[in-house]
Amino acid sequence: MEITIKKIDTPKSHPDESNLGFGTFFTDHMFCMDYTKGIGWHDARIEPYGPFPVSPATMVLHYGQTIFEGLKVYKKEDGSAQLFRPRDNFARLNRSADALCIPNIDIEEAMQGLEALLEMDKEWIPSAPGTSLYVRPFIIAMDPYIGLKSSPIHRLMIILSPVGAYYPEGFNPVKIWVSPEHVRAVRGGLGEAKTAANYAASLYATEIAQSEGYTQVLWLDGVERKYIEEVGSMNIFFVIDNEIVTPKLNGSILAGITRDSVLKLARHQGKEVIERRISIDEVFTAHEEGRLQEVFGSGTAAVISPVGMIKFGDREITVGDGNAGPISSGLFKDLMDIQFGRSEDPMEWIVPVK
Repeated sequence: MEITIKKIDTPKSHPDESNLGFGTFFTDHMFCMDYTKGIGWHDARIEPYGPFPVSPATMVLHYGQTIFEGLKVYKKEDGSAQLFRPRDNFARLNRSADALCIPNIDIEEAMQGLEALLEMDKEWIPSAPGTSLYVRPFIIAMDPYIGLKSSPIHRLMIILSPVGAYYPEGFNPVKIWVSPEHVRAVRGGLGEAKTAANYAASLYATEIAQSEGYTQVLWLDGVERKYIEEVGSMNIFFVIDNEIVTPKLNGSILAGITRDSVLKLARHQGKEVIERRISIDEVFTAHEEGRLQEVFGSGTAAVISPVGMIKFGDREITVGDGNAGPISSGLFKDLMDIQFGRSEDPMEWIVPVK
């Protein structure tokens, strides 16, 4: 694939790595590629990061036909950098594309575009402890047309953002709130796709949770309102009787790359792991009986996030002693060591940045 490159005239100043936050700063360039029905993907290019013109009638603005991914680049102690499972992210982007009637991308062409972009902006990869370069590929419907149909024109873009911790709490336990009324998705809908609609559907309940001092919403299934699905930005795990339990993928739960990494790494280490339906009542009963040992979430942004408190209705429980437990702490360290190149990669997840 030929990639046209246009460099920025005046590079931006780099932010203070001790105060990056998440999703606030963006690098000098972005990768773009267009799709036209009957032609396919074309016009691969790297250009300066910045606004681009769209018609007020552009379909993505009206019908939400868009998908995205999130992955990271990590700098090693020797100054080299590496990606974590990037092809798995692009494969999931294609699965989301199928659900939204968006054309699939060629994974190796997407990798080529990402690698070329990283070559341009490699000086933006932060090196301060706990920091990384967040990669956001996304596809949007670009047809300037008012009318409900699948767009014949799309654009793939990849932007980069140096980031610190996703949650203000860092690795300290977060508090989550179980919504008794609102649902995020149902089976047969878009729940397993990484699309804007799923996140828009979570905003109202999330604002309620945060107004009451909770970081995120723990969603229950949309039919019976009793089985746990996921947290707003994470998949969820429970350690009960020394067994790691996570909700089984059912069509309305996002198949998280970090979720899969936790499952595979835990099994590789000989831990007891099971994917099954688990109700919120089972979790509270396990707590009452002293069998609930840990709760933690997983996601690209936070990697592992221990949960210290859960509220459901008028009941609120503190998990363990309210601090991160040994299993979540151990998995967090082990994953981070692989991602930052501090330990061997037994799963062959790492892709070096050239």
